Amino acid sequence: GQPLGVLDGIPVAVKDNFNTAGIETTCASNMLKGYISPYNATVVQKLLDQGAVLLGKTNLDEFAMGSGSTDGVFGPVRNPWSYSRQYKEKNPPKSHSENEDSEWVITGGSSGGSAAAVSSFTCFAALGSDTGGSTRNPAAHCGVVGLKPTYGLISRHGLIPLVNSMDVPGILTRCVDDAAVVLGLLAGHDPKDSTTIQDTFKPFELPDSIDIRKLCIGIPKEYQVPGLSSEIQALWSEVAELFKDAGAKVIEVSLPHTPYSIVCYHVLCTAEVASNMARFDGLEYGHRADMKQSTESMYAATRREGFNDVVRGRILAGNYFLLKENYENYFVKAQKVRRLIANDFVKVFGSAVDILLTPTTLSDAAPYVEFIKEDNRTRSAQDDILTQAANMAGLPAISVPAALSKRGLPLGLQFIGRSFQEKQLLSVAKWFEKQVKFPVIQLEDMKRHDCSVFQHQKSVSSL
Repeated sequence: GQPLGVLDGIPVAVKDNFNTAGIETTCASNMLKGYISPYNATVVQKLLDQGAVLLGKTNLDEFAMGSGSTDGVFGPVRNPWSYSRQYKEKNPPKSHSENEDSEWVITGGSSGGSAAAVSSFTCFAALGSDTGGSTRNPAAHCGVVGLKPTYGLISRHGLIPLVNSMDVPGILTRCVDDAAVVLGLLAGHDPKDSTTIQDTFKPFELPDSIDIRKLCIGIPKEYQVPGLSSEIQALWSEVAELFKDAGAKVIEVSLPHTPYSIVCYHVLCTAEVASNMARFDGLEYGHRADMKQSTESMYAATRREGFNDVVRGRILAGNYFLLKENYENYFVKAQKVRRLIANDFVKVFGSAVDILLTPTTLSDAAPYVEFIKEDNRTRSAQDDILTQAANMAGLPAISVPAALSKRGLPLGLQFIGRSFQEKQLLSVAKWFEKQVKFPVIQLEDMKRHDCSVFQHQKSVSSL
């Protein structure tokens, strides 16, 4: 009967790699099947303290290793837009015999379950994790807002780690204002996480209007990568013109080490994965194989049975890079390149650029049957290429839905800001959101309801 906070009664969902007391936390892996944590992750506890109602845990790629949310033990996540009126009108069945259920599209990953939950009106906000784009990628594919805060702004305590030096809890909502509210509740120092900021974080409200004329928007030329669809390219150019017409200074900038970033990311990612996955040995918690010949055989059998091919592959790669004879040539060099990548951003933001505008993904969401034709590593290298550099530099970034593709699927654009300048980043994102008026998803079962409250005007593609 007493109010707890600003989220009283607000339904939220949490990615299943955040610990939840008394509720199973599996990371979508057989390794943690049946594991129930004795404590809540800091971010989960903060949501509950504010009165939020936890509807459930959301699906993901196993241990968050993937970019499609297709590789977990619970099966793939389906994008709600697959069942939208917008998509079905543009993609009618080719024949009466064609299975209507075969053309559904992926959510992106690895926080695909959280993005789908928000996109389908199941909850108002959801927690994801973002190591190389795992919140922003599914946000772009599912037509929602995906925020990756500055590294160290939000506690990682209770988030089962993938890459400690890059992991950030992410926030998925249907509008930028909601993301700002959730950020204000989650951010700040946590004595249980030594990487969090020491300063007190002051929650902020986003202004209703912002003077775009005072801003300088940078367009990184290195983000025009092979494989970028013509639709995304055209949208990117249109939005740059939108800012220019509003009075902002829009300039081309260079981040010269970007072409090396995806290779650098995968070396560092797999190295830290190998270290982090070592804790899953079948002794203290999680799956244990019924192998009694020796401790070593029990270790091996446990990890073979508990991890899928993707996780085992990354562990093997990471251990290879960390071998004594390879350490200097791979891990140390990758760390040096990471510093160069971070310095590129420092130089650009030091040259009066306020915000960087880039695509989030190379194209709209791929059909599941097409997506699984390529292996996880290849897909991750393609799908993380525009997002992982922000993680290596520890910068805040947000994906905002911008338009619908010719297939009737969402397209998102990414804004990258200065460290700990979330207020400016979100203010620009909110202004952009108001300009494009991204159309709401029209799900079949919503036809029966009055959806006028959700209706918006034309998308940016018709500007």
